Amino acid sequence: MTDIEFRQKTITLIDSLKTVCANYGLGNDGNEYKIITQTVLYKFINDKFRFYAKKSNNKLANAENFWEALESLDENEYQFLIMDLGGAFPELKSYQLLSYLYNNQNNDDFAKLFDDTLYSIAVENADIFSIKSPSGAKDLMFEKLSNYINDDSQRNAFCKALINKLFEFSFENVFEDNFDTMFEEKYDFFASIFEYLIKDYNSDSGGKYAEYYTPHAVARIMSAILVNEKTKNVTCYDPSAGSGTLLMNLAHKIGEENCTIYSEDISQKSSNMLRLNLILNNLTPSIPNIIKTNTILNPFYLDKKFDYIVSNPPFKLDFSDFRDDLENDINKKRFFAGIPNIPKTKKESMAIYLLFIQHIMYSLDTKGKAAIVVPTGFITAQSGIERKIREALIERNWLRGVVSMPSNIFASTGTNVSIVFIDKEADSEKIVLVDASKLGQTIKEGKNQKTVLTTEEEQRIIDAMNQKKAEEDFSVVVTKEEVIAKNYSFSAGQYFEVKIEYVEITAEEFAQKMQTYESNLSQLFAEGNELDNKILENLKGLKYE
Repeated sequence: MTDIEFRQKTITLIDSLKTVCANYGLGNDGNEYKIITQTVLYKFINDKFRFYAKKSNNKLANAENFWEALESLDENEYQFLIMDLGGAFPELKSYQLLSYLYNNQNNDDFAKLFDDTLYSIAVENADIFSIKSPSGAKDLMFEKLSNYINDDSQRNAFCKALINKLFEFSFENVFEDNFDTMFEEKYDFFASIFEYLIKDYNSDSGGKYAEYYTPHAVARIMSAILVNEKTKNVTCYDPSAGSGTLLMNLAHKIGEENCTIYSEDISQKSSNMLRLNLILNNLTPSIPNIIKTNTILNPFYLDKKFDYIVSNPPFKLDFSDFRDDLENDINKKRFFAGIPNIPKTKKESMAIYLLFIQHIMYSLDTKGKAAIVVPTGFITAQSGIERKIREALIERNWLRGVVSMPSNIFASTGTNVSIVFIDKEADSEKIVLVDASKLGQTIKEGKNQKTVLTTEEEQRIIDAMNQKKAEEDFSVVVTKEEVIAKNYSFSAGQYFEVKIEYVEITAEEFAQKMQTYESNLSQLFAEGNELDNKILENLKGLKYE
């Protein structure tokens, strides 16, 4: 089966679960995304557990009925199985498997059995698979989903419908020729599935904490520029992680076995999706490092430094509720360039991204590297916090380069963006500035326009940065002194050479051109004089009445 066929079958599963929700009054309900993501996760870990359990234990591999064979294992056999599987996915008992629920769906109180099964998996695996908040509270992997059905009489039928849709589908069967490879695939394999899964639930539809996900092209460019050498045992952090697109690309570029993921985000929804993303992408050991918190007000990792940081922070957000709480001694060091003031109108336009940039600079380890998506206006602003941050990056010799992206690279917002690359070991004599604003093709995505880069265009940007390559009207390599001379501008266009074309002509040709210019000017002057006279005559004809 091809990747395309597999994606389509998985998308069909998601659509069928949405149909179940719609049939029971939960279509587009605020809780629908929880039901969809949690049931897909339950299905995925079932199939993954079943597959690797059969590989690990011959008794299970040769059994006609897997769940009965699993149930027949004695305690020692089961513990050996769990040890052999490692901590990559939750431990499942025979009565927690999907097949057990399917075979018991006619139970008079099936909704309770369904809820208790998923909840018991969540509780028993809470140490590894829970998302934490600074207070220590944990968001479990599964909730009691039938509670979202208000009518008690419909709960059994609702849970049965979910189980039957899950049972009809098998990650193992649809990819049976190479199921091993499926679980070894990188993020690009799951990208279209995961993006389809979250597109209705992680949009920029507004609200105090509107959420955006980063285009995969931007994520690929950031990771390819940040990681251009082999590295091991490094920490990767995103202070506004969302559903984890940037972190997934970064981890896969480094190698999942070579890095540990850390994240913070204020959204419970995005944090839960990031958990699913980590499980899908063989990054389960990093789940305990997902923190649901307000990174700016209550950073969980304030005292920790990181090797790699990626971020697409919110550009505009009303943080007036806690702005004054940031004025303390600790934050004076963290927010060295200042805290944005509260505007008299349009509080939602507060430039909170400036706090995230400063937080990232504060959080970098001694040899740390970072890539941050910023509004393009940041790279040329001539005053305020923006200017102070740029000055600091130059004076500290931390600026590796900047890429100005095409407009509409984000379909969800028309804001032009650039990517600022920070490296505490940057070469201050070779700062690379790239103007990629003219690249890409504009396509229609829903109601919005979106610019799409080709693979070749992505590579062109990456090569310019990594090879420190100057290219006419595209990229320039400048020194720290040159940036200072340009008032700390990070815009490539301001450094491009202005070319004046010279054409050699004879003395006779020069004289002829000058005569033509004189003749044209004389004619224009004459027409002007005539018009002046007419205006004067008209003025004389005006009378007072």
